[in-house]
Amino acid sequence: MSPGPEGSDPRPEAPDAQARPAPPAAGKPVCVEPAAAGPAAGGPVERRLHPFTPLRRAWVPIAATVGVLAQQGDQAGRWVADLSALLRVAALAGLVMVFGAYGFLSWWFTHYAITDTELRIRSGLLFRRTAHIRLDRLQAVDVTRPLLARLTGVASLRLDVIGTEEKDQLSFLSEKEAVALRAELLARAAGFAPEEAVRLGEAPERELLRVSPRELVVSLLLNLGIWALLVPGLTVPAVVWWVSSSPWAALVSVLPMLGAVWAGTAGRFMTEYDWRVAESPDGLRLDHGLLDRAHETVPPGRVQNVRIVEPLLWRRRGLVRVELKVAGSNNTVLVPVASRDAASAVIARVLPGVDLAALSFSGSPRTGSRWVVPVWWKGYALAVSPEVFAARHGRLCRRTEIVPHAKVQSVRFTQGPWARARGVADVHVDTGANCTVTARLRPEPEAATLLHAQAARSRTSRASARPDRWMTARPPAPEPGA
Repeated sequence: MSPGPEGSDPRPEAPDAQARPAPPAAGKPVCVEPAAAGPAAGGPVERRLHPFTPLRRAWVPIAATVGVLAQQGDQAGRWVADLSALLRVAALAGLVMVFGAYGFLSWWFTHYAITDTELRIRSGLLFRRTAHIRLDRLQAVDVTRPLLARLTGVASLRLDVIGTEEKDQLSFLSEKEAVALRAELLARAAGFAPEEAVRLGEAPERELLRVSPRELVVSLLLNLGIWALLVPGLTVPAVVWWVSSSPWAALVSVLPMLGAVWAGTAGRFMTEYDWRVAESPDGLRLDHGLLDRAHETVPPGRVQNVRIVEPLLWRRRGLVRVELKVAGSNNTVLVPVASRDAASAVIARVLPGVDLAALSFSGSPRTGSRWVVPVWWKGYALAVSPEVFAARHGRLCRRTEIVPHAKVQSVRFTQGPWARARGVADVHVDTGANCTVTARLRPEPEAATLLHAQAARSRTSRASARPDRWMTARPPAPEPGA
């Protein structure tokens, strides 16, 4: 993890506030087993992945071979037809041996080890690659269990590191080993000594929210976007078939729409099935998935902004969807569907001290705004509290974006010629997750004042902001006059 914001104390505190053993001498590597720890003479002890891994990696050359045969088409069929039965069996056996050797060798030359400061992953048969993952830069450690992996009792460990787009992963480990290694890495990222990190084990958790399958199905049925796709999905293929008299052309035209409908209905149901949110010292834990189970962690100190989505038909039932942006992480959904009160309780865990009910939104002025953005100008609103900057937009699907002042990286004032003629302007706040929240169509004097006030709030809020590192104590408030 990166150092905390200005004024924060980088020294972590154990949850039980007991004294921790001193860390080992700098430069002396330590190998930490999932169940035990101890120094290794001459360097860290490297470990291999689960023996199931070669079977998974053998699919790489298999997929490449199938792609080549599919590309050759009829010519590949003639090659096979010219071979005798014995040669076909020999060729199949040779391919199986090649694929098996590739999987075995790639597994044999992949190792991982933990030192005092980093997790090392060495891989590669011909071209060697060594990933040095600094423990203090770990953003999240997620455990994923694809369907086939669940049947064989293994899991994959995915590592989110600050400053990188792609995730490093260890695929596969036994489920017990993956859970133990995840708990150890989280504790080490929090600043615990190696021996203490192993002793702590998996941090306890308390369930905050659980989405039932019925709630999820109701939310999908009330999604106007899915119904809007069904209309062209049924009419466009019929028109194409009638014009071209070709069923294949109709099938090609309907495939993209069927894919979009599947992703928004069955695909989303399988991904968000049995969604659970639990609180632990590591952060908020998310467990979900019907076929492929995923276990993700949201470290509250790294949440850059929160988005509350309220589709038109959801609002009558008081349902919302909560999305978020986390620096260095691909986790984007916090709550797929929940009541407003339940979602507010979860948001309060990632944005401490924020009371959504207390936010007072002021809409865009009628004079000027209706000429810049006809009809839809009524959907824009702004609220600023001592803790957050919140902007709202949308009429059919209302979206409210909330940014803590401490996470604002820059503030911008923009005004086009037409908006300048009508006396309105936009104020943009940029966060560390490459995300921009915009307060649109504000009166020009208000926007100018908001620009300077927001810059001052962002600067002063960083002194008392929640630390970025897990389980790190909040710094004491500065004394008056300090």
